[in-house]
Amino acid sequence: MAELGELKHMVMSFRVSELQVLLGFAGRNKSGRKHELLAKALHLLKSSCAPSVQMKIKELYRRRFPRKTLGPSDLSLLSLPPGTPPVGSPGPLAPIPPALLAPGTLLGPKREVDMHPPLPQPVHPDVTMKPLPFYEVYAELIRPTTLASTSSQRFEEAHFTFALTPQQVQQILTSREVLPGAKCDYTIQVQLRFCLCETSCPQEDYFPPNLFVKVNGKLCPLPGYLPPTKNGAEPKRPSRPINITPLARLSATVPNTIVVNWSSEFGRNYSLSVYLVRQLTAGTLLQKLRAKGIRNPDHSRALIKEKLTADPDSEVATTSLRVSLMCPLGKMRLTVPCRAL
Repeated sequence: MAELGELKHMVMSFRVSELQVLLGFAGRNKSGRKHELLAKALHLLKSSCAPSVQMKIKELYRRRFPRKTLGPSDLSLLSLPPGTPPVGSPGPLAPIPPALLAPGTLLGPKREVDMHPPLPQPVHPDVTMKPLPFYEVYAELIRPTTLASTSSQRFEEAHFTFALTPQQVQQILTSREVLPGAKCDYTIQVQLRFCLCETSCPQEDYFPPNLFVKVNGKLCPLPGYLPPTKNGAEPKRPSRPINITPLARLSATVPNTIVVNWSSEFGRNYSLSVYLVRQLTAGTLLQKLRAKGIRNPDHSRALIKEKLTADPDSEVATTSLRVSLMCPLGKMRLTVPCRAL
């Protein structure tokens, strides 16, 4: 009964993907919402306690939490040499010699990977964040830093500290403005960003799962969850930078602290960074675009005529091209109609 309760606890911690794999393995219907899949899996556990189903549950649980230490019930999966009493036999449980934990002793080839600790990730990897059009970076307060897993628990926690210089504090304070019908805001902001720990290309914002952030002991508001696109899918937040200026200590003598809580994922790491940025308005961006100049109209006409020229080898040719001058959002005529390169 104790092992059945442990298996039930494992099933309760499964996500939709693990529940579907388990039900598909047992030949059951794997369609439905998460609570329906969970009910089917628990019913499967009560009605069929086949060893193969139990092994599949333990395998999925070990993939879900790969750094979980072996428990007494998991030791029964080890291949013990002849003459060694089984784990379930009466008597005290003696520690297993290290020789018995050699590679190949666990069931299945995928279990061998779990015995080796994950390779340590660099604290400051060569991660670059993708530039944002509405923000101009003034300073890098915390360079991209890996959210390292420090324990075998599902939920991880990391602490960070940054300080502002007197010039930066003065920049923020002097940028405070009161917009009509809105609360006071700063155009110079302290910006917090998360992304995947990838160095192949500039990274877009990406939130870790089950993210909670505290700045100087106060809970930082995060973007709300988007409605799921399909049944059974886990809700996700729209990934974008977080303005933590209202929670920051605008002082050059007192440092700021950030506490991040998230749930770890096997094979996926995240990075945190903090910047001092200036928020740009649409008018400022338009001025920058106009400063770069526009293409000569004759050159644009020549390109259009070239694209509309019929291809002798093609049976389909474009003879006309309609371009709307109405804004798709405001449904009004565009005051500055343009198209980017």
